[in-house]
Amino acid sequence: MWDEALLIAGVVLFPLPALVLGARGLFRHRGYVTGDPNDRASVVVMVTLRMLVLLLVLALSGITLISCIGAWIKDVELHGLVYVFFTLDLLLTALVLLTFGRSEKRPARRRASPARR
Repeated sequence: MWDEALLIAGVVLFPLPALVLGARGLFRHRGYVTGDPNDRASVVVMVTLRMLVLLLVLALSGITLISCIGAWIKDVELHGLVYVFFTLDLLLTALVLLTFGRSEKRPARRRASPARR
C-alpha cells in the first residue's frame, strides 16, 4: 500500500512538473542564428528529440500512475516492471530538467556607478 502511494507521489512531484517546464522550453534554443539556413536541420532534429523525450516521460508517467492507482484500488501487488518504468521516468525527468527544462538565466545587470568614466 505504501509503495503505491510513494510512487504516485514521486510521479506527481517530479515528472509532471518537468513536463510543464520541458514543454515551455521545447522550442527555445540558444545559439541559433535565423539567417543561417544550414543550421535549420540541427534545430529540427533537436526539437524532434526533445518532443520524443517529453512523449516518453508522459507515457511512462501515465503507465506508472494507472498501474499504481489500479493496484491500490484492487489491493494487489505491483508488477516489477512498474518500478523499472518509475526509475526510467525519473531519469528522463532529470534529463529534461538539466537540459531544456530549466529557465534561462538572465544576464546580471551591471551596477550603476555614480562616478563618470
